[in-house]
This record gives sequence, C-alpha cells and structure tokens, in this order.
Amino acid sequence: MKQLVSGSLDNCVMVWNFKPQLRAFRFAGHKAGVYSVAFSPVHALIASGSKDRTVRLWQPTVEGKSTVLKAHTGTVRCVAFSTDGRMLATCADDKTVKVWSVATQKFAFTLSGHQNWVRCCHISPDGRLAVSGGDDRTVRIWDLNSKRVVRVFEDQGGLINTVAFHPDGTCIASGSTDTSLKLWDLRSNVLLQHYRAHTGPVTHLSFHPTGSFLLSSSLDTTLKVWDLREGQLLYTLHGHEGATNGTAFSPAGDYFASCGADEQVMVWKTNFDRYLEDYTAAGIQKVPRGSEPLISDSAGSVAPTAPAPVAGAGGLAPSRVAPFPSPAHIRAQPPAAIAATEGSVPVATQPSGVRRVAGGAGRTVPATAPSPPPPQAAAAAAAAAAAALEEYEVEVPPPLNLADLPESLAATLQHMVGQLDVLTQTIALLDERLTRNEDYAQRLDDKLSTLLQQQQPQQPGSNNPQVVMHQQQPLYGGGRFVVAKLGTGAVGHDTDCNESAGVMYDTVEQYSDQL
Repeated sequence: MKQLVSGSLDNCVMVWNFKPQLRAFRFAGHKAGVYSVAFSPVHALIASGSKDRTVRLWQPTVEGKSTVLKAHTGTVRCVAFSTDGRMLATCADDKTVKVWSVATQKFAFTLSGHQNWVRCCHISPDGRLAVSGGDDRTVRIWDLNSKRVVRVFEDQGGLINTVAFHPDGTCIASGSTDTSLKLWDLRSNVLLQHYRAHTGPVTHLSFHPTGSFLLSSSLDTTLKVWDLREGQLLYTLHGHEGATNGTAFSPAGDYFASCGADEQVMVWKTNFDRYLEDYTAAGIQKVPRGSEPLISDSAGSVAPTAPAPVAGAGGLAPSRVAPFPSPAHIRAQPPAAIAATEGSVPVATQPSGVRRVAGGAGRTVPATAPSPPPPQAAAAAAAAAAAALEEYEVEVPPPLNLADLPESLAATLQHMVGQLDVLTQTIALLDERLTRNEDYAQRLDDKLSTLLQQQQPQQPGSNNPQVVMHQQQPLYGGGRFVVAKLGTGAVGHDTDCNESAGVMYDTVEQYSDQL
C-alpha cells in the first residue's frame, strides 16, 4: 500500500505514491499506448506491455530506469508476474504467450496454440500452470514444465478479454465480450458458475485475496462485486463516467483500485469483508456435491497465506472457506416463494440477528426490534425482493459427458468438433490473407492517386511509358474513361485518346482492381 501503477493510451506509465508529500512518477519510454501493467509481488519492479510490441521492466523510483524486452511481433495485451516473482508471462496479437526470466530479464520460452489474438494471461499461485484467453474464444491451460496445453475451455458466447486464477489455484475465472463471467474447475473440468454479469463486454476481473469475492469491470461503466460463496451479486459501483477498463485488489484485500476511459484512477475501501463471517443469503437452494471435495477441505482447516485484513467497524477478519456452490441450477427465491416450498425442498434460513435489505444486492445488517409490517408494505417488499432476486439469476448448465452417450453419437460429436476446429483455423488463415490483400490494395490505391496527380505530357525521347487517363464524359453522369500507355513520341493530354489505343473502364475502382 505504498504505490499504485497505471498505464494509458498516452504512452506513459504512471506510479502513484500514497504518501501526500510524494508526487506521482511519470515514466515515458513506450512509443504507443500501454495496454497492461503489473507489480512484481516480490521485487521492486513494474512490468508494462504496449502497442509498440515491447515489454518494459521499470524500477518504481524517481529515476524510472527500464529494461526493454523484445520478442513479440504484435501488440502486447497483457503482462503478469508469478507469485514468487521469478517469471513474467506476456501475451500479444502474434497469437503467442511468452514466459520470461525476471532474474536474468531474458526470454525463456513460447507457448503456441491460439488461433487468434491472445488478450490475457495469468500464472497459477504455485507457478506450475498458466492460463490464457483470446479472440479464438478459448481459455487454455498450459503446463509450464512441458510447455503444452493440458486443458481447453471453449466459450462460444464471445471473445475472451480477461482470465485469472483463484487464489488457491483450483479454478479459473474468465470474462468475455458476451457480458458474462464464468468460473471453471480445473480438477473436474466443469463449469462452476456462470453470471450474466454486465450489460456490456467484461474488460477485467480480480479475485479478492480470500477467494470469496470477485471484482469485475465492464464497458457499461460499472464495477461489480460478486459473492462467490453464495453465487450472486453483492454490490454494483458507479463512479467512472466512461467504460471501466481495469481492477486490482491490494495484497491484503482491504482496498481495491479501478481505472476507466474517463482518464481517472480510483481507489476504493473494501467494506464488504466485514460480512465474511455472518453473511448468509436467504432463499438460496443448495444441492449437496456428494463426495467431491470443495475448494478447501473444510471451512476452517485452511488458513490464508497472507495476513488477514481487519475490517473497520465490524472488526471481523475474512476467512478462507469453500466459495463455490455445486454445479447446478441455482435460483434465488423471494420470501413468499420460500414459505410456499418449505414443506418439500430444504432451503437456507436466516440467522437470528441478521435481516435482508430489499434491493441491497445481498447486503446484511444487524436486525432491529422485530415488528410485524403492514400487509401493504410486506407485499411491496416481497415484490421488490422478487424483482431484485430475479434479475441476478445464475444458471449453470450440466457438462456434457460423452461416456454416457452411444459410441456412434459420441464419435459423431467428436468428428463435428474436429471439423469446427478445422473451420476455425481456415477462417484465421483467410482473415490473415484478407488483411494482406487490404494492405496491398491500399498501396495500389496510393500509387494510382500519385499517377493521377502527375498527369503531365511525356517528354519526347523518353523510353518510359506513361499512363494517361482520358475522360470521355463526366464520371458523375456515368461516363467512361480510357487508359492508354503512351511510349516514345506519344501524344500528351491535349490529344484525344482513342478507345482502340487502350483499355476502357467505367470507374476508377475497376482500373484499381485491374492493377
């Protein structure tokens, strides 16, 4: 909690000092916008990735000395340090993830496999795995020892903008352009939670150090805090006047920062950690997971590695507990629906001394002396609670198990997946070729414009032919023009061009296409 680093399209890296007597440091060195920054958790070192295809390692001092790392051939989209600070992972538009040695500040190896731009990457807490996501709509898990893909999670909804490991390393979270957040279990390869999170593409996400909360940013200008234990929205934060592009928790989790398109960096106080001990959401139907272990073996058997932050007024320290419900359809019910189903389905009950705040997105406060509300007020509160709970419904579809299907159907599905993979690679190649053709057409168009501006008579005795365009009628009236090559002794612009002496075109575009 001494410094905060941010990067921007102004090509600079800013280091903000929390001490009032110290001004901010502005580091200039990149030649294009800075898309990602990261603090080393161990060393006094900052990494930044830029559109200029370079990665820089900065010393967060007033001198601002930096080392340039060059290996990518495209825009660097993300930089991420390992927990021990020994490795640095970077990803770029060249469809690769590269790993660097921080001690030697040298390139180590490349992870190749994505079929399109790679927008995000992260290293697991134990340093054995890495995760990446990109425009090929896949989230890939890499083994850093074998340097190969070990798992691939496909997201057909949208492009992957952000990925992150859970603090205990057993699951990952991803955010995409289809406005959703997804959490995947790395042990069972199933989708744990799926949130229809925002009304715009998700730009970034960060786990609270306890692993019980998730912070997300989006182009819809909001920040949202998600309670992963109960599987629902906790807070919606409005502060930025434009799209929110990045989030980050402090190491202790008692503060978090956000940045946006309004050119502002905001620091927030984490007040929701005081509800970690007593927070219980009413109306959540839970389905037991059976013998499958949770993220932690028990609610209190695993202690957090980092010092637990102490809440302000509540004085309650957050504890690491199993944050995920079972991979089933979870739907919060209003109080009236709970009362109607108490005889058939077990439901969660509210503890004494805690009450629900209608429209409060899951916050709990100490209850005052209970008094029976009027019927009209109770009906209005029930309707408001039903509307609020219905808005944040969480659906987790069951995974497809090919072992339970007939062999012929399973083989057909696998063949279809293989064909889709081939189509994806073909589309990626076509896109690359289309980009090259567009660049070639642009160069031809520039040359054509130069020729049109240089319509001067050919000097006698010159052996170089000159392209002359003779307009028969105004092009605005649908006229045509003739392109003739004039050699030595050819007539100039004052001489009418005969259609038989050249090629006739209706538009300039046809001549450009012919070139």
